[in-house]
Amino acid sequence: MTKKELNKLRFPIGPFEKPEKYSKEIIEKYIQIISHFPAKLKTETSHLNEKQLNTPYRPQGWTIKQVVHHCADSHINSFVRFKLALTEDNPTIKPYQEAKWAELPDSLNMAIEPSLMLLEGLHNRWTVLLNALTKKELERNFFHPEYEREISLQEIMGFYSWHCEHHLAHITQLKKLNNWK
Repeated sequence: MTKKELNKLRFPIGPFEKPEKYSKEIIEKYIQIISHFPAKLKTETSHLNEKQLNTPYRPQGWTIKQVVHHCADSHINSFVRFKLALTEDNPTIKPYQEAKWAELPDSLNMAIEPSLMLLEGLHNRWTVLLNALTKKELERNFFHPEYEREISLQEIMGFYSWHCEHHLAHITQLKKLNNWK
């Protein structure tokens, strides 16, 4: 497999691209994507068998099961970061080792239903919060020590809307490649 083919499997929708300006329409689109992600993820995964769930989406990549559990882990962290940024002045967030989390027993061995349910409840709360935020609140920041910079809530909202579509594309792309319905 060529590097270009592998990169297409790794980033099926391309890398995250931060817009120059956050318009009302862009913010609304981000909220819609985040809001609908759990239902789309459930639709794409609930009928898959154990062998399919344990299939990596690319060589040396995570399995579908790990992707689902990763989304729950990642989105919990993001939700907490939103709350920290809304209630503290430019808090420094704690990064986590997502690749190591994906290798823990719950990500490797557990059924995906608990993570699907967690994502449904979490995204319901997240959507309510996002819809209530003012433009000024969306400009609040947290400091990410791994990237050594401040990140605004509107930027991280954009990243997580991309994150939803990115991982959903990993699954739909694998299903298409294997002719899974």
